[in-house]
Amino acid sequence: MAFPRPEPGGLLSESPRPAAPAPARGSLATTACMETLQIGYLHAVAAAAGCSLAQPFPDHGIDWHISHTAPGHAVDDEVTIKVQLKCTYQLGPRPAVQPPPRAPAGPAGRAAPVPAPTFAFTLDNDHLAKLARTPVAVHRILVVMIVPRSRDDWLRAGHDSLQLRHCCYWTNLAGHPVTGKQRTTVRIPATRVFDDRALCEIMTRVGAGGRP
Repeated sequence: MAFPRPEPGGLLSESPRPAAPAPARGSLATTACMETLQIGYLHAVAAAAGCSLAQPFPDHGIDWHISHTAPGHAVDDEVTIKVQLKCTYQLGPRPAVQPPPRAPAGPAGRAAPVPAPTFAFTLDNDHLAKLARTPVAVHRILVVMIVPRSRDDWLRAGHDSLQLRHCCYWTNLAGHPVTGKQRTTVRIPATRVFDDRALCEIMTRVGAGGRP
């Protein structure tokens, strides 16, 4: 008895089936999509930290207000910080994770302390002046998100997790000088990952009357 030969790509085929073409993404500008992605990151962090969010309208150089209520705050039962969001694909993941070379030993023979790793980010002088103002009634932080260049790599969803790539980092620029003619490069500590724990620690310091 003759058996029919299986069709190519069937169950008995040794070669895998060709991958289905990716669905077409919307035509929204990449910069607008980057803004939407970092807002989603901010909302996720605030939710996990138990904080509330408010968006000033119209905004004047500050994107979001984050408030944190806890009985341990000394200043008030609710403290608020202002957040400026920025996003870039010009840097890869884990920027500046390696610290710079150790400085030469001092006169006493002790090695100089190793500075914390940082990466460079450039701000318009108007934005920097607002973030660097001091003293202020409400503290301000800058949050910089690094994303892959391709939107295909921004998000991965599975049964166990939802991954947003790559990461957000935060810094407080109070007192930072404006040095450029139109734009100034600042250094962002690569150790300051912006997550729910970091946000709670920021709010605890502000609630005690300190800086972020």
